[in-house]
Amino acid sequence: MINLKSISGGITSVPGITASGISCGIKKEGKKDLALIYSNPPAVAAGVFTTNIVVSPSVTVCRENMKKTEVTRAIVVNSGNANACTGAKGYKNAREITRLVAESSEISPESVLMASTGVIGVPLPMEPIENGLETLVKGLSDMGGCDAAEAIMTTDLVPKEYAVEYEYGGKKITVGGMAKGSGMIQPNMATMLAFIASDISISKEILQKVLREVTDLTFNRITVDGETSTNDTLLCIANGSVGNIKINTEGEELSAFKEALTQVCLNLAQAVVRDGEGATKFIEICVSGMETDVEAEQIARNIANSLLAKTAFFGEDPNWGRILSAAGSSGVTFDPKTAELHFGNVLVMKNGGSVEGVDQAALKEVMKKKDIRVLLNIGQGNGNASLFTTDLSYDYVKINGEYTT
Repeated sequence: MINLKSISGGITSVPGITASGISCGIKKEGKKDLALIYSNPPAVAAGVFTTNIVVSPSVTVCRENMKKTEVTRAIVVNSGNANACTGAKGYKNAREITRLVAESSEISPESVLMASTGVIGVPLPMEPIENGLETLVKGLSDMGGCDAAEAIMTTDLVPKEYAVEYEYGGKKITVGGMAKGSGMIQPNMATMLAFIASDISISKEILQKVLREVTDLTFNRITVDGETSTNDTLLCIANGSVGNIKINTEGEELSAFKEALTQVCLNLAQAVVRDGEGATKFIEICVSGMETDVEAEQIARNIANSLLAKTAFFGEDPNWGRILSAAGSSGVTFDPKTAELHFGNVLVMKNGGSVEGVDQAALKEVMKKKDIRVLLNIGQGNGNASLFTTDLSYDYVKINGEYTT
């Protein structure tokens, strides 16, 4: 364990990282819609992307550029337009944006990564983007993280930023990031858009390995609506400005970094759930007592994505039968006669049946809370998993029923 200290500043709390965010005209309302993250000195990058077979050219460009070079200098992000399902023109536009960023910054095009978010099937409006890039580059600042975090939002209600610092080997190391996401959140990947930076020196291969491991514990443990986007992207860059000896192997130093990275990613992932489209509840689904963690996660995910369970939480209805039913339809075999279920600290089901004499007043108070913890113990092993989800409200339907109109 290390002593992690939460700090302000998000991604630009990391030494050597600057950012900017502007309104270039993609969004009709005049809201910020174009962001840039820049690293000086050069960084290495790792990424985790959507598992959807339909992907935006921004995902393709990231994958290609990360294979072409060991060096990453910039990440450009637009919101309001996903640039997905836009064919060869969409790919050409994405390539042109990275080229223009590179030209304005005097870096190589391969060192520029890209992400997009917004409406699918609409070509990028290139003229306002091209006109805004020079302003975007000139506006880079170590105070620009908040503007960048705002510029990547779509249906998000609030920007999402978080950073920590810790000491190792006499050096103060920083990990900071930002994320966006509110709907189309079912991470089989990653999920939504998230960008993390650190000043640690680490090999690209090790950074990729640890990011994948951390993703499985954080961004892959959240769901709002069970939908996996065409654009889901998580990027992590490390620029080595802290001056530690480069991490090339497993060990205590990597474990310390992983702990810090996990805290940043978990905070951002939970912030996405809390800002879920139309959400009124933040719900943690904890499943224990299975033979394996994988089985426990499969059950927890099925519960977290159950429309009937989610609507019950919205109505503050302690309908525990929906939880057990979702567990039973998860595809995992277990004996319900050994299971027990808690809503918060209130036991509502034991040995597969209802509990007599439940304190209804206490149960009502649990269901009224903004944060609710559901604990399902199957009682058949040591495997466990937790997922974070939301309720399903009228507003979710309204937001997505009118998304393009």
